[in-house]
Amino acid sequence: MTYQILFLDIDGTILTPDDTIQESTKEAIRQVQQKGIEVFLATGRPLHEILDIGEELGVESFIGYNGAYAIHKGQEIIKAPMKGSTVERFLSIAHNQGHELVMYTNKKNVLSSIDAPVIQEFIAKFHLKHNEPYTPAVIHDILGMTVVNMSEDEKKLYEEEEDYHLSQVNLEGFRHSYDVIRGTVNKGIAVKVILQHLNLPQASAIAFGDGMNDKEMLSVVGEGFAMGNAHPDLVSYAKHQTTTVTNSGIFNGLKSIGIVK
Repeated sequence: MTYQILFLDIDGTILTPDDTIQESTKEAIRQVQQKGIEVFLATGRPLHEILDIGEELGVESFIGYNGAYAIHKGQEIIKAPMKGSTVERFLSIAHNQGHELVMYTNKKNVLSSIDAPVIQEFIAKFHLKHNEPYTPAVIHDILGMTVVNMSEDEKKLYEEEEDYHLSQVNLEGFRHSYDVIRGTVNKGIAVKVILQHLNLPQASAIAFGDGMNDKEMLSVVGEGFAMGNAHPDLVSYAKHQTTTVTNSGIFNGLKSIGIVK
């Protein structure tokens, strides 16, 4: 098989727990790009907060907001904001249950309570810089959302609409945080749209991830890799499991299929 495109999750896949990128990961991406293989960063994060990571890796194409927005070398391919009625419903549930919401537009992060301690911890961990309190003026611009300060058994409160499910953030200390994923808007759907846009077969695609928000993406590519530190439930969605993010997981995975040396 001739591999033509690589999709990489960020947190727990590219970024180690101390928010650094291993030299082996940088070298793997360099070798991939030298072979003419397209590289996309595919994340739940907002794109306005990860452009520095793209610059460090020499990557110019992105899937953000868990598939709600995608660009290929500056060209917008996907833009799918959430329904305003859903945003209103989630805000109401969060207020009643003592949860907090981190919401993302294309240019800023809007927060249900900017001063809440759990929100401040979230901002610090993910280095969020463009933060504002939520106002109804942006209700139709929300591309993605994370529910913070929530327990596992409270997910069902938000999942009454069939099209939505919540995916736990796979980072130590932040497992009270859950990304809001849509059945028709997720990383896997975004990958399919990009492959169609670039006229590439699914078998030519490779993807790496560690969280349950990566399950759709790993399921639709030819070579899906779960990181060694992946959520245990993710492994069944991947064709392969590689080593951990702190043990050259991306490099070793790509080496196992002959892409890097």
